[in-house]
Amino acid sequence: MSNYKLLYITCESKIEAINLGKLLVKNKLAACTNIVSNIKSIFNWKNKVTQSQEAILIGKTQKKNVSKIIKLIDKKHSYKCPCVLFFDIEKGSKKFLSWIEKNS
Repeated sequence: MSNYKLLYITCESKIEAINLGKLLVKNKLAACTNIVSNIKSIFNWKNKVTQSQEAILIGKTQKKNVSKIIKLIDKKHSYKCPCVLFFDIEKGSKKFLSWIEKNS
């Protein structure tokens, strides 16, 4: 398992993604965040196929921050069941991975 993680969070709006991204960076829970806005999501909610416009918040962090990030997002996110996922970063630029370590 890798020390470095890529986080993926869907948000109700670009504004929510920006606010959560800033909060993660400010609290050194993520070294950096990126926002992909205007995505179409299709999902099953309360036994209905639903569609909505959302934004994706992507970030770079470390394994030590995963639990804190989940707790923060559960508290601050507008959704009752927010999508908060983490993926291992197996390889990358040594300089960039070092930068993640210093900034998260």
